[in-house]
Amino acid sequence: MSEHDSSVGDYLADSEQVEEGVEAAEGLEAAEEVEPPVQPGAPSSPIHAAKISELEELASERTADLQRLQAEYVNYKRRVDRDRTLARQGGIEAVVLDLLPVLDSVEGAREHNELTGGFRLVADELEKITAKYGLETYGEVGDPFDPQIHEALMQVPMPGVEVATCSAIMQKGVKLNDRVLRPARVGVADPE
Repeated sequence: MSEHDSSVGDYLADSEQVEEGVEAAEGLEAAEEVEPPVQPGAPSSPIHAAKISELEELASERTADLQRLQAEYVNYKRRVDRDRTLARQGGIEAVVLDLLPVLDSVEGAREHNELTGGFRLVADELEKITAKYGLETYGEVGDPFDPQIHEALMQVPMPGVEVATCSAIMQKGVKLNDRVLRPARVGVADPE
């Protein structure tokens, strides 16, 4: 084989490679024309669009269910907190009502100066504890009469009085956190 033959052979081999490269490039262009690139977020077929809408509907249903459950939980928590507070208040109220005769006896002993020694310390501590839970006594001579918080045991007309006034206190009233447990038993001075 001559040098010329080998160069012609090389030329033919090179031209075949070029033709194969051109055909491959044309094949790629044809493939690109047939299948356009799929854009993210864009449905590539009606089946995909239907599936996406079905999934979106399912997601919105689940979101609505979760929101409903959240609202139910918040309402449940409020109800439990309210019930717990009411139960606590009911327990405190029951104990205070049972202690009222004891507190009345302590008050009677204090009025007659019979509260001395260690008993006085116990009585003072008992009053501190009841005050801590919101117990307070009320009803003083000269207070305006209020039928919501006073119980009139007697009524006397009195000159110089412009409104119904408590003229005597037979038994002090008791409130627990502004709720009347026992009304004050009073004598009322009425205007003439």
